[in-house]
Amino acid sequence: MTDAQVIGRRLTENIERVILGKTREVRLVLVALLCEGHILVEDVPGVGKTMMSRAVARSLGCSFARVQCTPDLLPSDLIGVTIYNQKTQDFEFRPGPLHHQILLADEINRATPKTQSALLEAMEERQVTVEGRLRPLPRPFLVLATQNPIEYEGTFPLPEAQLDRFLLRLKLGYPSFEAENDMILKQKTAHPIEDLPQVVTAEELTSLQARARQVHVDDSLREYIVRLVQRTREQERLFLGASPRGSLALYRAAQAMAVLEGRDFVLADDVQELVLPTLGHRMLGRDGAGGRQVDEVLRSLLEQVKVPV
Repeated sequence: MTDAQVIGRRLTENIERVILGKTREVRLVLVALLCEGHILVEDVPGVGKTMMSRAVARSLGCSFARVQCTPDLLPSDLIGVTIYNQKTQDFEFRPGPLHHQILLADEINRATPKTQSALLEAMEERQVTVEGRLRPLPRPFLVLATQNPIEYEGTFPLPEAQLDRFLLRLKLGYPSFEAENDMILKQKTAHPIEDLPQVVTAEELTSLQARARQVHVDDSLREYIVRLVQRTREQERLFLGASPRGSLALYRAAQAMAVLEGRDFVLADDVQELVLPTLGHRMLGRDGAGGRQVDEVLRSLLEQVKVPV
């Protein structure tokens, strides 16, 4: 077992002390971390989205902030403000929650488009501008934004151009009977998140991120990724196919998955496993929505496009 596998397993097992029975979803979060990307979580309330964010932050020893998005949330509430300090007789900057390393933006579609744009700009640029001065955001920097797929009243759906900025979209789903039963037992006296230790240092994470960028991708696999993405733009059932940013996201996510598996090369299995999480939210069906129709198209493409040997 390589040191990368050891670190990845250490992180996964630690987070799974809180989030039970969701190994695949936890690994996708780690993939986003290694790619320095962000995650959109679409799921119903109460399945552990906040706990997963807190568990990731504690496992990495990172600062954590949670923002409940509402229509009256302003960009300055996220970025921070400059105020006058009467004691020092000078202006000082009070940073907002965006300046934490792990940020949970709960129900992002309830924030106004102006606030959504401010958040997504910071995600892309990894810096914010306050009164003409650039302020870099901390590293690592991960945003987990959530959406409720059931209730849409009073929301401002993210436009496709902004959805495209998320590296992955995932769903936690309801736990199995065994996992839910264990969860109740573990929380009988206290929540396990309170005693969750840091298991990976910032230096180890930075080393894994650098290693992911060096993972070898064969020419045939790179062409396979491009061919899959381009085929999404030719489907009659889709109004909008995946963008070139989708090709890059799938490429980098496959590299990160290979690192977590202890390999320095990508396999076709890595690409196929990541097609739905990386491309699904970048596409739009003819009925004006994504979801099941988009997933069906992607699954059919995985069967149709020839896998390189």
